[in-house]
Amino acid sequence: MESIFSPFMKEGLTTLRIRHNFKTGAFTFFAARDFEKELDFSKYNKDFALTSILTDKNVYFGTSQVLEMYKQAGLSDYLERVMGLMRDGKHMGIDFMYNEHLNIRFICGIHSDVRGRNNKSHATFSGATRWHGLNEPEIDVILDALNLSRAMSFKNTAVNLPYGGCKSCLHMEPVDINNMQVMGFLAYACDSTRCITGPDMSMPKEMVKVMNENFTGQYCGGPGSSMGDTGIPTALGVYLALKQAVKFVTGSESLDGMSVAVQGLGAVGYALAHHLTTEKTRLVITNRSQGKIDRFLQEHPGHDITVVSTDEMLYTDVDILCPCAMGGIFGEEEIAKLKAKYIFGGANNTLRAKSQQEEIRLAKILAHRGILYQTEWWHNGAGVLGAAFEYINGRDTTVTKEDLDKRVREVIPANTWDNLNKANELGITPTECAYARCQDIIYK
Repeated sequence: MESIFSPFMKEGLTTLRIRHNFKTGAFTFFAARDFEKELDFSKYNKDFALTSILTDKNVYFGTSQVLEMYKQAGLSDYLERVMGLMRDGKHMGIDFMYNEHLNIRFICGIHSDVRGRNNKSHATFSGATRWHGLNEPEIDVILDALNLSRAMSFKNTAVNLPYGGCKSCLHMEPVDINNMQVMGFLAYACDSTRCITGPDMSMPKEMVKVMNENFTGQYCGGPGSSMGDTGIPTALGVYLALKQAVKFVTGSESLDGMSVAVQGLGAVGYALAHHLTTEKTRLVITNRSQGKIDRFLQEHPGHDITVVSTDEMLYTDVDILCPCAMGGIFGEEEIAKLKAKYIFGGANNTLRAKSQQEEIRLAKILAHRGILYQTEWWHNGAGVLGAAFEYINGRDTTVTKEDLDKRVREVIPANTWDNLNKANELGITPTECAYARCQDIIYK
């Protein structure tokens, strides 16, 4: 199987950093042995830190050496494929880090640092960390990291946060929060990216407390943290944005009498579905875990709720579809079969696109079918707002969840209402309008 990691693993290296200037097309490469494989990362930020000397057998490869290394391994075409993905998304970089002892492949997509420059904090970027199993193709994990990091640049800009966009993906066995070596290495990798992060899909939320108490303050948003699970404000923001979309079409924010399908009952989907039960909606839900479905039904007795299979969900005959699970679910074939009139959810990268241009093309197809859709990063940014509140204010107990709630209610619905009306005025899709409002800031 082709792998970015195999050539530098063979050389005993731990790190590969690729940097790209999208304006000139130039690439540079840097590979190194930054630490010894036997290093006990459970002692990170206790006996040693990010800035410590972690090996006296350090090795450094520059651009020409890295390219030759991949050529000798017969992987020049694979490397070029990764570079092509970076070109398509105008990414400034991607970092690969390998821990042989723990068998962890850390991949961090780095889209833009423009918003994070001179922000007077250690963190330059903001973006969560997601887990992928070792059975998943590496190129899909790389693409996920790149797509999500691009969305984070725009999401942070949309909610006016002083951070660029990046996203980390872990290609490894399931994360064990009781393994302090694993936790320490993930903290080290996170700190090396200068990114505010938190656990994304398939990651244990409880790891935030472990990280904060033992290794790093860069992890935010877990249970028990000052701002709580980032899924809660995200769901509120999506719900308020959805109401603005309905108001844009019908003249009323009320969802009474409307049918709404929520795909996925994770942290965001579960909370969003709860908000939807506060109105007289007909709710359709699905989730891979039957336990969450049973719990939701028990907690909302008397509400009109239908359970469908995950395969049925996308094409259910409903007014509103709220994707809140994995992204990349809508290509041309899926769009042609949709029955919903609105698509407003919390899932990142809902459209199956590897570039802004492809995303806009698919958004136009949705609009042609009469489906009101807005790129999700414009309205699902309340979670990153919560993480930033927590990171910036630290242990300041005078800043509360109520302050975050107020900010979400001020920012997200107003942004959506403004964007929908501006798009209508310009005769373009809401997705095009959202990108137009941010891209000059990000791409200079």
